[in-house]
Amino acid sequence: MTKMNMKDFMSENYKVEDFAHLHWTGSFQDYVDLVAEDPRIGRNSFQRIFDMIMTFGTSTYLEYKKEITRYHFFDDPIGNGKDAVFGIDVHLMKLVNFFKAAALGYGTEKRVLLLHGPVGSAKSSIARNLKKGLEYYSRTDEGALYTFEWYDEEESDILGGQKVFPSPMHEDPLKLIPHEVRKEFLENMNKGNKDHKIKIRGEVCPADRYILNEYMIKYDGDFMKVMENHIRVKRLVLSEKDRLGIGTFQPKDEKNQDSTELTGDINYRKIAQYGSDSDPRAFNFDGEFNIANRGIIEFIEMLKLDVAFLYDLLGASQEQSIKPKKFAQTDIDLVILGHTNEPEFRKLQNNEFMEALRDRTVKIDVPYITRLDNEVRIYQRDFNAEKIPHVHIAPHTLDMAAMWAVLTRMEEPKKADLTLVQKLKLYNGKTLTGYNEDNVKELRKEAVREGLEGISPRYIQDKISNALVKYGHTGSLNPFMVFNELESGLKHSMANNPEAVDKYREMLAIVRQEYTDIVKNDVQKAISLDETAIETLCANYIDNVKAYTQKEKVRNKYTGKLEEADERFMRSIEEKIDIAESRKDDFRREIMNYIGALAIEGKQFDYKMNERLHRALELKLFEDQKDAIKLTTIISNVVDKETQEKIDVIKSRLIKNYGYCEISATDALNYVASIFAKGDSAKS
Repeated sequence: MTKMNMKDFMSENYKVEDFAHLHWTGSFQDYVDLVAEDPRIGRNSFQRIFDMIMTFGTSTYLEYKKEITRYHFFDDPIGNGKDAVFGIDVHLMKLVNFFKAAALGYGTEKRVLLLHGPVGSAKSSIARNLKKGLEYYSRTDEGALYTFEWYDEEESDILGGQKVFPSPMHEDPLKLIPHEVRKEFLENMNKGNKDHKIKIRGEVCPADRYILNEYMIKYDGDFMKVMENHIRVKRLVLSEKDRLGIGTFQPKDEKNQDSTELTGDINYRKIAQYGSDSDPRAFNFDGEFNIANRGIIEFIEMLKLDVAFLYDLLGASQEQSIKPKKFAQTDIDLVILGHTNEPEFRKLQNNEFMEALRDRTVKIDVPYITRLDNEVRIYQRDFNAEKIPHVHIAPHTLDMAAMWAVLTRMEEPKKADLTLVQKLKLYNGKTLTGYNEDNVKELRKEAVREGLEGISPRYIQDKISNALVKYGHTGSLNPFMVFNELESGLKHSMANNPEAVDKYREMLAIVRQEYTDIVKNDVQKAISLDETAIETLCANYIDNVKAYTQKEKVRNKYTGKLEEADERFMRSIEEKIDIAESRKDDFRREIMNYIGALAIEGKQFDYKMNERLHRALELKLFEDQKDAIKLTTIISNVVDKETQEKIDVIKSRLIKNYGYCEISATDALNYVASIFAKGDSAKS
């Protein structure tokens, strides 16, 4: 190991000026100057969170003819995507609109924000992003905010013999300005200021108010002398770990719940020092509401709170104030964010005693993802070559696990001609004859409970992890290994719901069949990837079609004789893509008309230009070559040298073109070979 010179390392990588910038201190006048220069400093917590989200930018896209906004903040750029939230952009738009309305003072700032959804549906991820975002934003110049501390060189009794007394609830210094001059002060500060009007709401906390009054008495009401001699303004960097502006509360069992955990409690050791338990300096303003002032408080499983807590919650939301023990109402500036699951929310709806809370709550649904591509992204984030370099994850493994998860969350379509898998594919942007965007939009509308039930991403992640532990020694993880884990875990995790277990097993069988079709397709494509052979086949088909449509003859390349168009050969290709006998003439004319139109433009026809014909040629070539390759012999131990060489070519194509490794390519070939062996056996 090479030695490291720490002095050189720190001088290159650590900037003392950055530390100094974040630990800026100044006078009260300095702070007023800063606010005059940048009024955003005086924003409230809702305005700050909304601006923070918008700082990261947006993009828009169309879904079912409706413009959807994607807020890049929820891609978690701060945490490199660790807490990225996918697939629920419509619901995130509602969340951001809540903050926007609150920032503009339209009333939602007096509400509790409740994220509601099933377990594992990203409610906690959204909360983590908001808290993490606030921490990050408070360290930037654009998101800077400030608080103050009292200081007294004489260690006077006013500060309890201390030289420094930080504002316990890290209040905004502007709240020190006396009520009688606030109106004139704000008029002066807001002159010509259109974008960010400065507002001052409420009083400082009881301890700050007590100290201010004492110093005002000492200086005969000279406010500026108090500010100049005893107030030091400092930068406030929000931090959940340091309990600065970000609080988190999780209910414990009912016997141990105590509302002082939210609003603070008396410090009995200081009563002797100050002589009274009603002296605010003898109070610990360390409840979650106190420490979360100027930022956000998160209530985990909020509806499990004891009734005593709910009264504090109601006052904190509606009145934007809390009631610490033995003190008057104390103003707060914070966002109250709670989250809860479906059963707990149903209890809230059915409990008439909770009507006041319901009335003060804005519910934002956070459902499970029902778009396959977005579900896959969740698992790709956790299971990829970078994080798991020692095990190759075979193609389609994560897709199949995601497909099953999404299927369990979907409601059966009411249309008899539509299967659940087809509905899933429509949701994922695939086209289906007879269905347009309006039809898909209608399908989503009629499925009221979709995304609120089903298998959670956590279950899938756990089972993929189990499969990696169990089969990782093989060097490759394939869909069947994951299928086994998904199914075996069902009985244990859903022991109280046998109907759901049966239903989910049926869906797993559907996904297994989907995988069978997909892996067969991969092998078929790998076998028929011989472009020269496809081009020859295509040229032969076009020659025959041309002769047929123009009632001419085709020259046999071996005998040189003119012969009738080979009907059997043409049909062997067309049947691969279900061209009925009655439609063959139309299909052949379409091909010839297209070739003719290209010729007029001086262009030459290429089989890749017609997707259906391309697929038909691939399938025809596969059928012709699978017998030559003797695919069914792969599963036997006797493979001749020529066949082995052909198999090795197919494997190399699977690896090079379709993302397989040596092990998973062998597995795929063996599986597909076994299917054809069964088919041949059935035919015989």
